[in-house]
Formats: sequence, structure tokens, C-alpha cells
Amino acid sequence: MNIRICIDVNDMERAVAFYTEGLGLHCGRRFQSGFVELLGAGSPIDLLLQTEGSRPLPGQAATRSYQRHWTPVHLDFVVDDIDAAVSRLLLHGAVLEQPVTDRIWGRIAGLADPFGHGIDLLQFTGRGYDAIPSSQDSLPS
Repeated sequence: MNIRICIDVNDMERAVAFYTEGLGLHCGRRFQSGFVELLGAGSPIDLLLQTEGSRPLPGQAATRSYQRHWTPVHLDFVVDDIDAAVSRLLLHGAVLEQPVTDRIWGRIAGLADPFGHGIDLLQFTGRGYDAIPSSQDSLPS
């Protein structure tokens, strides 16, 4: 099974610049329907041009908003140099919501893209997630 990540945006050129220049992804294909495929991550990311205020589903009252919004799903991008990545993304319109913080597994920063979507940057150090004690580590032998 493959996964494709779809991100609604209301300004395609700004979105392409944000994700290519800010994160180092590159354009795969551009479609006339307002759809750009980005490559360079573990899965393709599809930017979908959608008008602010449009309805995501027929008959639904909710409308698209590109103000900062919270959702239980977000994207984590693993980077080699978190400080440089944060700086690049801020230049392209990201909002820093959680400054770079050290964790047992590495470093994390929380941002919002220019379209209100939350993204985290991760920089693994040492053993990465393997440095996190698992529940099995605390079981008696």
C-alpha cells in the first residue's frame, strides 16, 4: 500500500515555494486542475488548489479556512539541520509555534505553514527514537 499526502492551499505558487525552497522538496508534475505533485519526501505530497470558503464535501456546512486551525493529524518532516530549516521556513511565511526544543531522541520545532496547517520539524540525534524507553524496558525479567 502507498500513501499520498494531500494539502489544500489557496495560493499555489506560494505553496510550491514554501515546500520546495523551505523544505527542499521538488515538483514532480503540475496538472491544469490546480494540482501539483511534490517529490523528495517518503511519500508524494499533492498540493491541491482550493478556494477559501469552499465546502470540502457537498452538503456540509463547514468551509475551508486558511487561518491557523488545529487537527489531530499533522506532518513531521525529518531534517538534517533543524535551525537552518526553521530559518528557511520562516522566510517563506511559516509561523514558529514551538521553538526548537531538545528531547531525548533529538530536536523538535513546531510551526504552521502559510495555509494554517501544523507541521513539525524533527532532527534525530544519537539513537533517535531508539533512545526512548519502551514499555518492555520496564517489565521485570
